[in-house]
Amino acid sequence: MASALPAVLEPDRLAAIDLGSNSFHMVIARVVGGEPVMLDRLREQIQLAAGLEANGHLREDFAARALGCLQRFGERLRGFPPQQVRAVGTSTLRRISDGRAFLRRAEAALGHHIEVIPGTEEARLIYLGVAHTLADDGESRLVVDIGGGSTECILGRRFEAYERHSLHMGCVEWSKRYFASGELSRAAFERATTAARLELRAVERRLRTLGWQQAVGSSGTIRAVGDIAREAQLSARGIDLGAVREIERRMIEGAHVERLDLPGLKEERASVLPGGLAILRALFEALEMEVLSVSQGALRDGVIYDLLGRIRHEDVRERTIKALQERGRVDLEQAARVERSALELLAQVVAAWDLEGEPSALFLAWAARVHEIGLEISWSHNHRHAAYLVENSDMPGFSREDQLLLAAILRNSRRTARRSSFSGLSREDARIALRLSVLLRLALVLHRSRSSEAPPHLRLGVGKKGLLLEFPPGWLASRALLRADLEEEAHAVEPLGIELRWG
Repeated sequence: MASALPAVLEPDRLAAIDLGSNSFHMVIARVVGGEPVMLDRLREQIQLAAGLEANGHLREDFAARALGCLQRFGERLRGFPPQQVRAVGTSTLRRISDGRAFLRRAEAALGHHIEVIPGTEEARLIYLGVAHTLADDGESRLVVDIGGGSTECILGRRFEAYERHSLHMGCVEWSKRYFASGELSRAAFERATTAARLELRAVERRLRTLGWQQAVGSSGTIRAVGDIAREAQLSARGIDLGAVREIERRMIEGAHVERLDLPGLKEERASVLPGGLAILRALFEALEMEVLSVSQGALRDGVIYDLLGRIRHEDVRERTIKALQERGRVDLEQAARVERSALELLAQVVAAWDLEGEPSALFLAWAARVHEIGLEISWSHNHRHAAYLVENSDMPGFSREDQLLLAAILRNSRRTARRSSFSGLSREDARIALRLSVLLRLALVLHRSRSSEAPPHLRLGVGKKGLLLEFPPGWLASRALLRADLEEEAHAVEPLGIELRWG
């Protein structure tokens, strides 16, 4: 079988960028003995969530602050190949009304592609980053992370997260909503904590029922509270509910964020600590945690380990695709036949159609493997069902843009193709999805009989008028059904501006 995963030499450096709702982080690691060793960490507090208006518009002064930071990060990344850099955006970037326009500016400033990841993928990467800082003892773990715009609650064991939840509450948003004036009253803390408890109602019973042996917290709010608890000697180990309540009492006593005098509290953290502390108290009360240890691992560390796994071909996305195949009861032999032919066709047009690089081969291979998952729902329009499942499923390792691109390929793999079905993608992703969908369609036609007999070697050329598929002399003459299928395909891809010919 043709491989979509060519051998790649292990790099000497990797970079991960976390575009969070409160701060932007970048970590650069050197690979030593197969493991990443951190060389550099950069952080700038942007408070992007504070610049997001009710209608989803991002204020220009906050956008300018973010772009300036990304330009500085980009200077540090000069000379890094694209495959050694992964940049991810989280809660606030998921909610910007004109997110694509901002992403274009952000990518130009950084000089690298930026993925906007769903909350469940954010949770998986957080868990991965935390897990690599802990002993591999096989204990079940609860990991909680209070970010600027969302809070993640994850259950896992070793390096695998099996329960992932992302809740719409974060320290920047909660502080903006309940402590906008900076005043710290008991009533404000009660309102903020009650609101957080309401958000937790959807997950608290399930998490408590599944249980855990160790609770670990990560990122800014929890680290800040841990620092205060340690410096003020409020807790013998980690953080407990008593320490949280005492910090809250002292904050109320201070009356205003500008007058806070808590040991270990950094000045830049003060304005967003009230909202974060209210969420943390709600977590303790709802999940009935006894003690929360503090980890130095976080999302960006998880991105580094995940990126290293992709380079080593230990890609979680491969496991996700395999899981989809299993749930959809896919005929694996047929999927393998379609994948092999699709990749062979891609190899012949990769330069002419500007599809060089690993991503095109990966997405075409994945589409071939899961193109029949919609059959589990119904035969009629199974390609639409497959696209719907891919677009709306929880797919570890995939960004939102990845899922939309893969769904677009599947949606156009049968029946009449429509240009409008690519409208939800960026211009570049739409171009790639359109061309990959045509290649998948041809592979499906070649294997419609589901025969184990391999088709002969075919030549596929790109000309001014479209595609020319050349069969061995005389081979097509005895295959009337295939000729009829090709005629249907020629009509079906006309709306895409593709003229299909054969001979």
